[in-house]
Amino acid sequence: MLNMLTTLNMLQRSRVALTVVLLVAGVGVASLRAQPAVATEPSASLDGSLLDRYCVTCHNERMQTAGVVLEGVDVTQVAANAPVLEKVVHKLRSGQMPPMGRPRPEAAVRDAFITGLESALDRAAAASPDPGRIAVHRLNRLEYVNAVRDLVALDIDPALLPADNPGIGFDNNADVLSVTPALMNRYISAAAKVSRLAIGDPTIQPPVQVYRASEWETQTVRMSEDLPFGTHGGFAVSHVFPLDGEYTFRLRLRRNFFGGTIHGIDDEHEVQFRFDDELIERFSVGGEYRGADPGILIAIPEDDVESQKLHSYHLNADDHMVFRMSVKAGPHLVAAAFTGIAPSVSEMVPLRPRSLKNSNFDDASAPAIGSIEISSPTGATAADDTPSRQQIFICRPAHARDEEPCAREILSRLLRRAYRRPVDEFFLDQLMGVYRQERAAGTFDAGIQLALETLLSSPAFVFRIEHDPENAEPGTVYRISDIELASRLSFFLWRSLPDDELLEVAARGDLADPDVLARQVRRMLADPKATRWMNDFVGQWLIVRNLELQEPDPSIFPEFEDNLRRAMIAETRMFFESQVRDDHSVLDLLRADYTFLNARLARHYNVPDVYGSHFRRVPVTNPARQGLLGHASILTVTSYAHRTSVVLRGKWVLENLLGAPPPPPPPNVPPLEENEPGAAPKSLRERMEQHRSNPVCASCHAPLDPIGFVLENFDAVGQWRDADGGVEIDAATTLADGTEIANLESYRRFLLDTRRQDVLRTVVEKLLAYGLGRGLEYYDAPIVRKIVRDATSQNYQWSSIIMGIVESTPFQMRRVSNPDGTTPASTVAERR
Repeated sequence: MLNMLTTLNMLQRSRVALTVVLLVAGVGVASLRAQPAVATEPSASLDGSLLDRYCVTCHNERMQTAGVVLEGVDVTQVAANAPVLEKVVHKLRSGQMPPMGRPRPEAAVRDAFITGLESALDRAAAASPDPGRIAVHRLNRLEYVNAVRDLVALDIDPALLPADNPGIGFDNNADVLSVTPALMNRYISAAAKVSRLAIGDPTIQPPVQVYRASEWETQTVRMSEDLPFGTHGGFAVSHVFPLDGEYTFRLRLRRNFFGGTIHGIDDEHEVQFRFDDELIERFSVGGEYRGADPGILIAIPEDDVESQKLHSYHLNADDHMVFRMSVKAGPHLVAAAFTGIAPSVSEMVPLRPRSLKNSNFDDASAPAIGSIEISSPTGATAADDTPSRQQIFICRPAHARDEEPCAREILSRLLRRAYRRPVDEFFLDQLMGVYRQERAAGTFDAGIQLALETLLSSPAFVFRIEHDPENAEPGTVYRISDIELASRLSFFLWRSLPDDELLEVAARGDLADPDVLARQVRRMLADPKATRWMNDFVGQWLIVRNLELQEPDPSIFPEFEDNLRRAMIAETRMFFESQVRDDHSVLDLLRADYTFLNARLARHYNVPDVYGSHFRRVPVTNPARQGLLGHASILTVTSYAHRTSVVLRGKWVLENLLGAPPPPPPPNVPPLEENEPGAAPKSLRERMEQHRSNPVCASCHAPLDPIGFVLENFDAVGQWRDADGGVEIDAATTLADGTEIANLESYRRFLLDTRRQDVLRTVVEKLLAYGLGRGLEYYDAPIVRKIVRDATSQNYQWSSIIMGIVESTPFQMRRVSNPDGTTPASTVAERR
């Protein structure tokens, strides 16, 4: 932390850097409560003979297979051996050990041993709780964007900060949110831009902003809810205008890649431009010159005036789609779309495959709006009334004598929200010093702007810092303060700062009351801001957000385009949100008989009578489509570009639903043999069986392939099929444990009945890791089991799972580390 501060001082202007150091130095901790220590008892009833008979053969001092040694482990001393015994529980319960082909205990014997061992581990954990320790947590990009929005009512471009790398599945993992001088420089730069935009700095000179539509979407339907009925194509964006002034707007139509010829320009079209839903301009374009464009590949004689004019028109017909208008500063909705009747599907020329982009010089495709350009303003003046200024300037000084009290009131409120705690007068004085210095050389607004910049670049804002009690012994476990709990809660359920109500409750110390805490959690889940964690969590847990990078082979799946991609992602997000907000059972993720579709996705699923771009809830009549396993987003992201993958789909289920990720593949694995041209095609099952005829391959594929086979009726973009390459698909399979599975419905029943507890534990593990912002360790396993047990009486509703996490030891408590940062043994003691 000291190194980070040193770097920050080097990067920040001296007048700001001094304040940053002073502000972070005083991030304190409120009065904390701890639980009394409880002695543990040996679990004499446990019998270690099962390990000796089935496990020690490989996991002994000599072989040390997978780095695990079970030889000599006394299972009656569970507290001392908890790290290795939790591994034993996990491997035995998931069926991963003993390996297939090795002797295995009878199911009843195994289950009795696991149950007894889990009970002993849970008792030991309850006697000596270990909540772990969350590292200093830098706000990741999503959290920073949300915090700025909630603090100063400003939507900023996430690209101001670099993307964050995920750690153990999630990009809010504090252990991998690294800090480098270059990154801190980006945060400082972002703070400067945010403060200037929020205040409305009159010296801002914004560059031309160009919003581009995707080149790989068809604009033949109404594209979004922000566009009016009766239009098609185009797009809408929310643009923050930094100043009052006259701005220039330019619309450009989509062109082919090779020659720059405008698509569909031979026909006449009307384009509407709207500003905050108000119709501002209409443009007529196209149809003025008819006939084939000679194209730039054919030399046009200079004296052939008509051909020259024709070719020029095909290149520049949209040059007149430009105008100027006066705009008040602040966020405004800017939209452009076509009016009239869109081309029918039969009339459309399909988009060129992405792989053929360089040869795409066809101008007969349906017309589309390619971009909206917004220029810098002329005659710009400082903004006076924007959402940001309304939120920041809670007072306005009428006279010079009013400026100091007003500035103090403004900065006091900003400091309280930004630092997530009651205002400390010392730190407020430091911000006031920054304000006075800038006010002396400029205006009242300029002083507030620099103070806001200082606030946003301070470690107290950029980092979530929790301080241990003074003079606490290493290993001491203590309850974090209510203020720190409020911060954990808000960044879990809102991915942002606590609001005023939550801070007030925390400042009074009322979050320690379970009833008050439950009311706050219910309030926060009902707030629209809770959609942030739902979308973020489901995108990372189910890897749905990777669909943005998925590129199915266009020669095999020519109808896959960005309209469909966005619809796939929207379906899964809306489905998950409805599950949480309607407080379904977690198990309904697999068995729900409804989903959300628009016309594009309904056509992909062959579902009739769904029209328009609007998503609506529809019943699922095909049993194979029920729940997440029928979502095209998941089926596509677990496929290769040219075919399905039983390995990727099997791995996805094992990792994300059953919590039993397979080991990484060995090096130099030969690729799967493809069907030879002219030869009789082989099904994927036949080729996979040939591939795993090697015993080494078979050992890895045994748990993966059967799961993938039950999903083979879905192709690489999630469409239903009965055959693959002319070969009928057989979805029946035998799982690694010998269970016969007839089809996908049969496998879903197997998950809900036989593997129900594994599914529940995995969901809780994923959400707990996401909520804590750290990876789970062996000492978290008893907490996971407790949350699942406690939710049983409520049918595993999402509210019970979320409350179980919020009330858990790792969420409300913390362990003191050694001075060198190493992990000490856990002890529970009163705070001295």
